[in-house]
Amino acid sequence: MADRCRRVDYFYVEVPDQPGQGAQVFSKLKEAGVNLLAFTAFPTSGNKAQLDLVPENSDALIKAAKSAGLNLSPKKQALFVQGSDRVGAAAECFKKLADAKINVRAGNACSSERGFGLILWVKPESFEAAAKALGA
Repeated sequence: MADRCRRVDYFYVEVPDQPGQGAQVFSKLKEAGVNLLAFTAFPTSGNKAQLDLVPENSDALIKAAKSAGLNLSPKKQALFVQGSDRVGAAAECFKKLADAKINVRAGNACSSERGFGLILWVKPESFEAAAKALGA
């Protein structure tokens, strides 16, 4: 499978940094039928955690979040790359961005027998150039 890069929307929600908070959010999204392409969770300040949610369907996430009383951030954009798992797959993506003089602010990836997925965040003012460099 050739690598495929696409533009994706993402939103974040802040929750207390306590056991069970993620389970509550993800259970509500599951009940509403929201499919996530990716998510990232990490602690922030003030005993809070941030969940970055990358939905397959943004409208479905917005509707489910509203129904569940979740306070979603405004819509933001990221780049999502999928392809066959191989040594250096991420390096190839990062090199394309480096060659285009684009700084990656954050990234997250995983692989399985079916391939790899890589999500990349760049500054908003670099987004169009990054999308072009990766073929999105």
